[in-house]
Amino acid sequence: AVVTTEKGSFEIQFLPQYAPISVGSFCYLAQLNFFKGLVFHRVVPGFVIQTGDPTGTGWGGAEYQITSEFSPLNFDIGFVGMASAGKDTEGSQWFVMQGNYPHLDGRYSIFGKIKTGIETVFNTGQTDKILKLQLKY
Repeated sequence: AVVTTEKGSFEIQFLPQYAPISVGSFCYLAQLNFFKGLVFHRVVPGFVIQTGDPTGTGWGGAEYQITSEFSPLNFDIGFVGMASAGKDTEGSQWFVMQGNYPHLDGRYSIFGKIKTGIETVFNTGQTDKILKLQLKY
């Protein structure tokens, strides 16, 4: 998927072998243009950028939840994970790592990694918007 923001673009390479449900849900929402216009409501420099909440508060999301898919992968720079409020509460919120944080390993679903455009991930600020999210086949 290519994510175009106000600061540039980045490409997510999906990892369906580790998180098929998360990848499927993300693609379903992308096909509905769910992410277009959403802000990065949580930006913690050196840690994470997070989006996927239509309310922009961090408390909203899709009207459904999916199963957690924990994997042996590590939450290092450029990995993409599903935000969660606990086991099996993932929905539409997702984040991209700006640092290596082993304390997240095994606690959140990793469904992708940044293939190109990591500099855009680091330049993204609070309330920057997703202008377009295009799936690549």
